[in-house]
Amino acid sequence: MVETSKFQTLEDVREDLSRRLVRAARDRRSPMHVPAVITSDVDARTMVLREFNSRDWALRFHTDTRAPKVAAINADPRMAVLFYDKGAKVQIRVKGTGRVLADGPLVQEAWDKGTNFARRCYLGDGPGALSDEPTSGLPPEFEGHEPTDEQLVPARENFAILMVDLEELDWLYLAHTGHVRAQFTRDDRGKWQGRWVSP
Repeated sequence: MVETSKFQTLEDVREDLSRRLVRAARDRRSPMHVPAVITSDVDARTMVLREFNSRDWALRFHTDTRAPKVAAINADPRMAVLFYDKGAKVQIRVKGTGRVLADGPLVQEAWDKGTNFARRCYLGDGPGALSDEPTSGLPPEFEGHEPTDEQLVPARENFAILMVDLEELDWLYLAHTGHVRAQFTRDDRGKWQGRWVSP
């Protein structure tokens, strides 16, 4: 639970926000591990948060280069992400700029850290591909089976990471004694400017 007495300053809130996002990326049991990710075409989906870079204030997700959201982000990179921890009664909303990266050391590192079983989804049909029957999109030989490294070679070109560089933060604590809310915006120098606001 969150005690409002612990949050007397905006810096207290910003540190709490950062800690929660770090845990969300590292701990699969964190309620914030799988947030709602919204693109500029007003579409939303649940995605696994893979990393939160607390120095650069950037979120990292994995995606398929063929997914419709990639085209949406390339056309208009404005994004929002919604996190909620029911037990702690804390909601975090963030806005930022999305970047889809298909090549480079960070992308290769993310690919290399994945398991073959997880990476097999990039062997299948692209997200949104039509089918005449219920389907996972996977080739039949990989339904319930882990591919080899060699079999995964063609999957790599479909793998990308989605980075969301944060520009606005909104932290809300829901309390029966009275909700508490703070907002932060990033200035031209990359510094966060905070303010208390009415819930």
